[in-house]
Amino acid sequence: MIGSAGANVGKTELACALIKKFGKTTDITGIKVTTIRAKDGQCPRGGEGCGVCSSLDGDFDIMEETDSNSKKDTGRLLAAGAKRVFWLRVMKKRLEEGLGSLLDIIGPESVSICESNSLRQVVEPGVFLMVKGRDSKTWKSSARNVKKYADRIVVAGPGGFDSDLDRIKLMSGKWALQEQATAIILAGGGSHRMGIDKSMLLIKDQPIIKHICDRLVGTFSQILISTDDVGKYGFLGFDCIPDKIPGQGPLMGIASALGASANELNFVVACDIPHIDIRFVRKMLAEAHAADMVIPTTGNKKYEPLFAVYRKSSLKAINEVLSSGSRKISDAFAQCKVRYIKLKTNQLTNLNTMAEYEEFRGKYDVKV
Repeated sequence: MIGSAGANVGKTELACALIKKFGKTTDITGIKVTTIRAKDGQCPRGGEGCGVCSSLDGDFDIMEETDSNSKKDTGRLLAAGAKRVFWLRVMKKRLEEGLGSLLDIIGPESVSICESNSLRQVVEPGVFLMVKGRDSKTWKSSARNVKKYADRIVVAGPGGFDSDLDRIKLMSGKWALQEQATAIILAGGGSHRMGIDKSMLLIKDQPIIKHICDRLVGTFSQILISTDDVGKYGFLGFDCIPDKIPGQGPLMGIASALGASANELNFVVACDIPHIDIRFVRKMLAEAHAADMVIPTTGNKKYEPLFAVYRKSSLKAINEVLSSGSRKISDAFAQCKVRYIKLKTNQLTNLNTMAEYEEFRGKYDVKV
């Protein structure tokens, strides 16, 4: 989904660039959404005589573009290589209904590129980009309402866009924005409280660790599994990094994987966290530009170091803590520049016991 700070800043140009890039190998549906607040009074969009709002009959209307020579945005999307292109005009209060009818036409599994701000309030796309002009100072109201959801703000200018479009990936029909960062999954624990290996417990008929990998693939340029049982996780298809000194706990796992990482930025996650909020992870990665570590907190100085971001610059402090005989991750905080970031209530779920696992499956197994 592509939104914009205002009119004529390059939203359609970006959509066309992506269609040209990916449309050669994948059938892509182009979608333009025009959200209408009211059909009477001053038109909020094209001005008097525009007709976009006043001509709408009912709560929404779906039109398919067939003229690739048209100068309209929909015609440009078709000319760029989209297989089909649709224009959804919809009353703001009927966005979900209008989208549902559109999905009935194109199919819920259709790979699409959609131009809209307001639609982001009712659906979560694989990637949400927002375009602004290099000299843009203000954002229109529909843009301000969804700016916080943007995976990336793309700045458009005479020379093109400031973002590397090669970081946008299409994998198995799913869009992803790849970070130049490594995801490290810690799978070396003893699972003593669970009683059995929790990394292999099933969520939607696949091991938790496979579910975590599937959530992270495409978002990270590298994925590492921190484990001393290298053969056990070979089915995942990612490099497994054993601890340099076994039996030293998760801090040794973090240190060993950081040493093997190909990137400065590293997201560390334990294998007992089945649901990962990618947008929160992106926020942590962004906060790491001026910190050695980004550590989430849940109040009362309760840290979540096994769902955190570590720069390679933190490795010296971590190794010094390990050399001292300590295994506490928090002992490295004093030697590093740490950015603490607050987790919302229930934003992070750890499955430490069988009761927690069964409760999670009962509530979320179908949705995850």
